[in-house]
Amino acid sequence: MSDMTAGTRTSTSEIRKEPQTTRRGGGDPGSRGKTTIADGVVEKIAGLAARDVPGVYAMGSGLSRTIGAVRDRVPGGSKSVTRGVKAEVGEVQTALDLEIVVEYGVSISELSRDVRENVIAAVERMTGLEVVEVNIAVSDVKLPEEEDEEPEQPRIQ
Repeated sequence: MSDMTAGTRTSTSEIRKEPQTTRRGGGDPGSRGKTTIADGVVEKIAGLAARDVPGVYAMGSGLSRTIGAVRDRVPGGSKSVTRGVKAEVGEVQTALDLEIVVEYGVSISELSRDVRENVIAAVERMTGLEVVEVNIAVSDVKLPEEEDEEPEQPRIQ
C-alpha cells in the first residue's frame, strides 16, 4: 500500500456510524406510569362473573335484595351488579367477599368452587391483579315455590 492510500483510508467505526437517537423517558412506553383499579371495578367484574354461574339465584342479603328491587323499579334506576360483592384492591392483589343466594337442589360446595373459578378467571384476566381469596357466604336458598323477588321485566312500562 502506498502512503497516499493509507492516509485516505477511513476507519470501520466511521463508516458504520449509528444514527444519533435520543431516548426520552427510558424503557418500554407501555410500562411508563401507574394503573390503579378502583374497588368498584373489581366488584362489577366479580358480580357479573358470579351471576353467570348456573345455580346462583341472586346476590346479596335479603334486605339488600329488597332495597335493590325497589331501586330497580325507579325510572332511570339500573340493576346493581355490585350487590353482594365487596372487594379490597391493592397494587397487585385483590380479595373478594361474595354473598349469594343459591337455587334449591344445587350442591353448595360445587357451586362455591365454580363461582370461585369463574370470578378468579374473570378478575385476573381483565385486571391483571392476583386474586388471593374469594370468600363466599350463602345467605339464602331459593325454594321452587317461592315467588320471584326480582322479576326480569318490570310490570309497568
